[in-house]
Amino acid sequence: MSRRNLRPREAVLQMAPYHPPSAGRAGKLRLDFNENTVGASPKVVEAIQSALSGELLAVYPEYTEVRPALARFFGVPEDCLLITNGTDEAIQVLINTYVDDEDEVLILRPSYAMYRFYAEVAGAQIRELDYRAGTLKFPLEELLEAITPSTRAVLISNPNNPTGTGIGRDSIERILARARGAAVLIDEAYFEFCGVTALPLLNDYPNLFVSRTFSKVYGMAAMRLGCLITQARNAEYLHKAQSPYSVNSLAAIAAVAAAGDQDYVRRYVTEVLAGREMLYVGLERLGVPYFESQANFVLFQAGERAVPLRDALRARSILVRDRSYELPGCVRVTVGTRDQVEQFLEELGKLW
Repeated sequence: MSRRNLRPREAVLQMAPYHPPSAGRAGKLRLDFNENTVGASPKVVEAIQSALSGELLAVYPEYTEVRPALARFFGVPEDCLLITNGTDEAIQVLINTYVDDEDEVLILRPSYAMYRFYAEVAGAQIRELDYRAGTLKFPLEELLEAITPSTRAVLISNPNNPTGTGIGRDSIERILARARGAAVLIDEAYFEFCGVTALPLLNDYPNLFVSRTFSKVYGMAAMRLGCLITQARNAEYLHKAQSPYSVNSLAAIAAVAAAGDQDYVRRYVTEVLAGREMLYVGLERLGVPYFESQANFVLFQAGERAVPLRDALRARSILVRDRSYELPGCVRVTVGTRDQVEQFLEELGKLW
């Protein structure tokens, strides 16, 4: 009897696999994924430990406390907010809600890989615009020109990963006004390091969607919790496309505790911003070209040494991210504390 393998959808067949280098990171200085390099607030750990019980794990999650608490924290009505399984689910739910097979999605290049990933899974027609060569500045005029009545979604990271490039609220308004027939996502994963947010525009633009994450400054990447914020009517549709229990109970408990400890966040952001300036000075002293960043990472140019340098640093228990597959010769390093930056620069100096 002949057995035939099932054939997946054509969109899946055409996709390139995505395998982030996330194994073997324990015990090393983690400067590769833009995480909080010192960990979550002790209050987060305490909240989880206090709530953890066999009974809690046996029942499905309830969001009666986390949703209003986070809505108050972000300063938006509760019916405008979705809690999601990381920003990844926020992107997926937005695409599933507003993008059909063969619809046009605009993304920038290079940027967060999950924008392309979920658009490809949906079978969308993807149009990519490059950050400006040489400077990696945001291509605002090029993007405005590229938006057409056929555009169904525009996905923007602000500041952008991996370039560190950011745009101001006036530029965001121009994009929203131009793309009135499209869902415009402003992914603010690194908001705390730049201070620019589109949330004040929410009432004026029904096509605006803002995402936030607890994976970066809050040190909760393992918990997988994000938020998607938009007008209430949009949120109704998004809820229909979202699994009812996609966020686990411990993540919900942790998010409330994390949002409530802003002193911890402010101290860490202050340390990172000081570390970023220290990193600039150190790279200049070594003669290493770099791009200024509005986030907690810096992209620098290592030329043909990018991959060997990454590997040599890893052998010294320091992890950085090679980005030369999309920006030739470029390496991205997360900015941690000043002590961690000093450790990185010391090892880089030995290799450079």
